[in-house]
Amino acid sequence: MQTVSIHTDMITLGQLLKKLELVQTGGHAKIFLAETPILVNGEEESRRGRKLYPQDTVEIEGMAPFRLIRS
Repeated sequence: MQTVSIHTDMITLGQLLKKLELVQTGGHAKIFLAETPILVNGEEESRRGRKLYPQDTVEIEGMAPFRLIRS
């Protein structure tokens, strides 16, 4: 499992997608989420505003899972 460092208490799913360079804007994130299955802590998620916290696990179809850590 890969880790993603965040420097705040939380990050949104849209911000994570931008950090991973999967999308460039919030609009692209909305489209990406509509087309790509994503699981957050084992539950399907399609909201770009979903708040993610350290220790959350994110699974994006076709990629290895990510765990958020605070740095």
